[in-house]
This record gives sequence, C-alpha cells and structure tokens, in this order.
Amino acid sequence: MIYLDNAATTMHKPQEMIEAVVHAMGSLGNAGRGANTASLGAARIIYEARERLARLFGADEPKQIAFTLNSTESLNTAIRGLLGSGDHVITTMLEHNSVLRPLYDLQDAGTDVTFVKADEKGRIRYEDIEEAIRPKTKAIVTTHGSNLTGNMLDIGRIGKMAHDHGLLYIVDASQTAGVFPIDVKTMHIDVLCFTGHKGLLGPQGTGGLYVREGLTIHPLKSGGSGVQTYSHYHPTEMPTALEAGTLNGHGIAGLNAAVAYIERVGMDQIRETEQKWMWMFYEGVRNIPGIKVYGDFDVKERCPIVTLNIGDYDSGEVSDELLMTYDISTRAGGHCAPLMHEALGTAEQGSVRFSFSHFNTEEEIRTAIRAVEELAKEE
Repeated sequence: MIYLDNAATTMHKPQEMIEAVVHAMGSLGNAGRGANTASLGAARIIYEARERLARLFGADEPKQIAFTLNSTESLNTAIRGLLGSGDHVITTMLEHNSVLRPLYDLQDAGTDVTFVKADEKGRIRYEDIEEAIRPKTKAIVTTHGSNLTGNMLDIGRIGKMAHDHGLLYIVDASQTAGVFPIDVKTMHIDVLCFTGHKGLLGPQGTGGLYVREGLTIHPLKSGGSGVQTYSHYHPTEMPTALEAGTLNGHGIAGLNAAVAYIERVGMDQIRETEQKWMWMFYEGVRNIPGIKVYGDFDVKERCPIVTLNIGDYDSGEVSDELLMTYDISTRAGGHCAPLMHEALGTAEQGSVRFSFSHFNTEEEIRTAIRAVEELAKEE
C-alpha cells in the first residue's frame, strides 16, 4: 500500500519507537505508584519524555508538559478548563472539531464565540482577529496548520496580538508538532496542544499539552495521582494537576523514542523531505483537466497536504477507487473540519486529501500522480 494519509496518523514509524514500546511492555510498572524498579523505570522514561518535549517546544521546565491521550483530550482540557459562561473567545473557520465541539458546548452554556471567516482558499485576515477583540474577550484559540488545506497560520503574530491585549492564546499543533519549529515563549503561546501519533511519529493514544508557568487550568478529570491520597481534591501542581489516573507509560516510552529520532534525523530534514513530496505531487496534478486543488499554494511554507476533487465525483468514491485500483490510501469526506468545507464550497462533495511523510518515496509520489491523471481522464 502507498500510504498517503499521514495527516490522520503516521503509519510508518521509526523502528526505535516500535522497539521502545515493545521493551516497555515487558519492563515498565506504574509511574508514581511505588518505589520498585519497574515503577521507577516508568517514572524515569516519562520524565525523559517531558524533558524532550519541553526542549522541542522551548518550554523552561519539564513539569509544564502534561500527558493526555491525544490532541482532542488536550484541547478539551484547555478550552473547558479556562473558559466559562460570560467569557468571549475568538477562533477561526480553519478549526478541527476538537476545537469546535468544545466551543459549541460552551456556547450553549453561555460563552460567546466569534468565528473568524476564511475565504475560498482557506485564508483568514489577521486584522479580523484583532477587530473581534472585546472587553470580555478572554482567549484566542487557533490551529497552527489546517488538516484540510495545509494552510498555516502565523501563530507568532497571533500570539503577540493576544499578549498585547492581555488574552490567553491556545494553539492546536496537531498537524505541525514535530515537523515545524514551535517556540512557546517567543510565540507567546499559553497552552500548546499536541498529539503523539502524527508528526511526532509516536504511538496512538499519546499526546499532551504545554501550559505556561503560572497558568492554572481546571482539570478535565480527577482521581488517582499517587500523591495526596487523603485530600478530597486532586493535586494542583503541574503536571499531576492534569494527569489523573495511570498514564500510558508504554505509549509515552514510544513517544520519547520517536522524539529522540526526530532530534537525531533533524526536524528540518524531515520537513524538507515532506515538503518536497508535497510540492512534487501538487505540480504533477494541479494542471490536470478536471482537477480542483484547495488551499493557498502561493505560500511556500505549508503542511504537507494536498486536497483535491475530480470533477463532480463524490470524494468518497474517488478515495475508494484510489485504494481498490492503485492501493493508495487517502482520506475523503469532511475531515472533521465542517466550517472549512463551508468556506471552500465542498460541504456536499467533500474532498480527497493526500498527506505526505518523509518515509514516502519518489516512486510512490509519481504513482499517485499517474493515478489521479488516469481517474481524471475517465471522468
């Protein structure tokens, strides 16, 4: 199979990541729940992973990294734990349902939400964000990179805007963590939400959030922590405050090894390879009759994603044909980004997303181009 669905999850993983998970399954105990060798080994691996991620994102302290199951849990933790009735929050039409649905829930409970509009290429005006700020505005929540178009936002610019107005800035880095440089301090990010199974090349069921020093988030859940057992309330110190229950130590061991792989290979090298495949595919399909490509390709820096449609064909049918005839895996439909599809005019048809990994090869990209060309001729 030619796997071009990396924006959903990276299927090809570093071998050292796989080996780390396998080793952890046979050796690690429960971190923070004892002083035996297995428990202490788990605690060391988890702390090492915090250190790597803090270094990756420019955080000062490992304790500012709390682990979750994925970006969805991270975003729910941040959004529900910082915002409430009477607050005003600004977001955009680029967002994934992991941002939109918690905000809709809060909206029903009395939170005021402004959705900054996107144009037909999936672009926003940064001026629209600033113009939306009100006296009751508490936060801005945006993605770093659209999972549908690959368009990226200048989070440093938005972060400074939020900082200048005394607002919180929450960033969804699902599509960019591990691929694009992120510095939470220089970009004025208060909460950075990430998942482990995409660009970070880790296992599914891993993720987390960076929380700025001094910022308190009401926890999404409470329960076992390994400390303060006799207190009625969950501990408030980071990272325990946001980590109720047993952590996915086996998965975090894999995530730790995956980030070590990124450090060794180099994020820049990984990004350059993915950009190379993305631009090769785009140049190969963009002028094929009947093909419509979505997103802003006038900007060089973008997520390694190309989303398209072939004529009026249903996107699901095209994706199925790519898989059944050419053994090419893509993603079709709504991509959990309903507002973005509204902006693009593809709410009914959906679209077919090709997303690339540095593990892909030139032969695979050329095969995918030929497949699109042949399907377009049939249409």
